[in-house]
Amino acid sequence: MRIAVTGSIATDHLMAFPGSFTDQLLADSLDKISLSFLVGGLDVRRGGVAANIAYGLGGFGLDPVLVGAVGDDFAEYRVWLKEHGVDTDAVHVSATRQTARFSCVTDRDMNQIAAFYAGAMSEARDISIGHVAEYAGGLDLVLVAPNDPEAMLRHTTECRALGIPFASDPSQQLATLTGPQIAHLVEGATWLFTNEYEAALLLERTGWERADVLRKVGAWVTTLGADGARIERDGDAPVVLPAVPARSTADPTGVGDAFRAGFLAATGRGLPAESAARLGCALATTVLAAVGPQEYEVDPAALFADITAAYGREAAAEFTPWLGEAPR
Repeated sequence: MRIAVTGSIATDHLMAFPGSFTDQLLADSLDKISLSFLVGGLDVRRGGVAANIAYGLGGFGLDPVLVGAVGDDFAEYRVWLKEHGVDTDAVHVSATRQTARFSCVTDRDMNQIAAFYAGAMSEARDISIGHVAEYAGGLDLVLVAPNDPEAMLRHTTECRALGIPFASDPSQQLATLTGPQIAHLVEGATWLFTNEYEAALLLERTGWERADVLRKVGAWVTTLGADGARIERDGDAPVVLPAVPARSTADPTGVGDAFRAGFLAATGRGLPAESAARLGCALATTVLAAVGPQEYEVDPAALFADITAAYGREAAAEFTPWLGEAPR
């Protein structure tokens, strides 16, 4: 299965605050916040939603096509992604802007305060999915992840026009999109990905009920943090898959991206959505133990063991024919 992953490509600046944000906020002074946090460390990591997801898919041997816009500072990052199984030839390089930057501070309770500089990402709207499909020799699925909003809308429109199945993952951009724009991104999607907060925001912005959303998509997959993931389809009862227990918790950045990579890797191999969510949860737990969204390796044996421990041998058996084929 050939998957194109469209969306942000960025450098992450990750900082850890040893205290709690809530201890610094005064309830009667929230209208004039001016805070500074002394952090305990700075990690500069490769990131961006599309790049993170493509990295995970590459680890499973799916040869994903990364689609996004970067600056001329991308050379070293490009090599890294290619070495990890990602096709970067469709990435647009800006002549004037730097690659996007994500700056995030995480407190001891895993709460985060973040800012995102778009930079070259604004030029992603100039990328044609038709040209990418021609280059790739055809596409089986396009994931429309957070990106320049005009790029997200264009890529979705092109997928419909070309008859290419697409998955919608508006996530961080939901706060900046209008109701009609969100509707455009969602309607007809094979998969719709959100977390719980994003799900509520989607409904608020569109004015839809949950049943309205389910009539417009193949399936709605909602990540629930420590509670796992929920899969909903029109006319069926929701299915909730528990999370894979975390061995350690280092940094939540990129955990949702890892879930999507595991989920799409499994569905790309023909597994049903419920099984795919199990692999997504297992990979999410792997990333949770690392600092940075691409500071891990896909370890088939460890994933198989985690799935077995969390869901039982019968559930893990579905992965036996192919999980062992993924590169270590």
